Amino acid sequence: MAKVLVIDDEANLRKVLAALLRRDGYEVTVAQDGAEGLVELEKSGADVVVTDLVMPKLGGMDVLKAVNATAPDVPVIIITAHGTVDSAVEAIKLGAFDYVTKPFDQTELSAAIAKAVRSHESARANARSDARGRAALVGDSPTMQEVLRIIDRVADTPSTVLITGESGTGKELVATALHEGSSRRNRPLIRINCAAIPKDLMESELFGYERGAFTGAVTSKPGRFELADGGTLFLDEIGEVPVEMQVKLLRALQESEFERVGGIKTTRVDVRLVAATNRDLAEDIEAGRFRKDLFYRLAVVPIVLPPLRDRTEDIPTLVRHFLQKYNRRLNKQIDGVEPEALAVLQAYAWPGNIRELENLIERVLLFADGPLIRLKDLPDSLRGPTATMPSAPLGSTPSSETGLKDIVRMRAAELEKDLITRALEETGGNVTRAAKLLQISRKSLQTKMKEFGLRGGEADE
Repeated sequence: MAKVLVIDDEANLRKVLAALLRRDGYEVTVAQDGAEGLVELEKSGADVVVTDLVMPKLGGMDVLKAVNATAPDVPVIIITAHGTVDSAVEAIKLGAFDYVTKPFDQTELSAAIAKAVRSHESARANARSDARGRAALVGDSPTMQEVLRIIDRVADTPSTVLITGESGTGKELVATALHEGSSRRNRPLIRINCAAIPKDLMESELFGYERGAFTGAVTSKPGRFELADGGTLFLDEIGEVPVEMQVKLLRALQESEFERVGGIKTTRVDVRLVAATNRDLAEDIEAGRFRKDLFYRLAVVPIVLPPLRDRTEDIPTLVRHFLQKYNRRLNKQIDGVEPEALAVLQAYAWPGNIRELENLIERVLLFADGPLIRLKDLPDSLRGPTATMPSAPLGSTPSSETGLKDIVRMRAAELEKDLITRALEETGGNVTRAAKLLQISRKSLQTKMKEFGLRGGEADE
């Protein structure tokens, strides 16, 4: 059950809001002013904060700044009177998730909170790093150095960028680095997860709407394109945009103009667009799920983020980075990782990529006694393949001089080859279907097949 914190100095409005939200199935806590609300947030937490804009002592804008500083993944919805709508729009540019005007329409408020809850769930799933900019992109491998070179070259240009890569590879960090490396850095960076927006609300979310455009539209509202004017708009999960909306998005990108839903006035904006996806858009184009012309418009500058299993040389650097981060956050004193444990981390396939590694380091730090993370501190899911120790790694037997790190690598390679072989057998040699079964990209699978000397069928229809 999602938890909503309501902050308002009007007792009757607090009561109405609490009753409405509980009816919608939320757990609700209330506070009568901003200071009390922040104390309640720190004590009990929340999935969404709903706050009045104008309050004595501590207003909604101050609440927003405090939440952004202490709990940046918690969406903040501003409640505002008609006379302060401009302030609410400014609040969105400063990081508020949405706003509703008083007297509010119950349908509009319910939709805004449901959307905020979905956004928060997505943010928690992504476990987004609190580091920002290019410095948050950690890695000395050739592939990551190439990514950093591209960012440096194109950050301060208006060109659209399409970031592709598996979930957890750091696509949002790249988008942030592009924004902060540009002359737009002091303008808004507006993020939207397309997968979290219902398809029938996508147009109004992107382009805004006029009063009366549809049921519940009791006032006019700007969309994300308007809010990002002069700055950067980051469309995550761009592959989830419905086909019928893609043509309107294409026009907005090409012409830098659009109309709100239900409106006739054309609005012009100056927006730098960055998009990201973990889907194979080429496959979606072939299947008719994504427009080819939109793909070419988005991919003016393509950035491909490699999965962590293809850049294992970066794992020691990433581990040090996360140790420093969570030592500070958890008030721990872990100095590093024993070589045997590090070898296991480098041998693991990391299906969840950097996100999975970060979550693991945080979890291990919570229970480690230190000063070093040991092999026994790692979960069984990582230590399992080494514990069984098959008799022959890829046709050879380790000698007494073979180090543990080499043994772990050989065992992991044997396990990886076996999994790929079985996936190919199950799919009749269909590389595309085998890649989906293994939850890796087709390109990664082909690379691994070449590495292990495996041959797959060409029947990918």
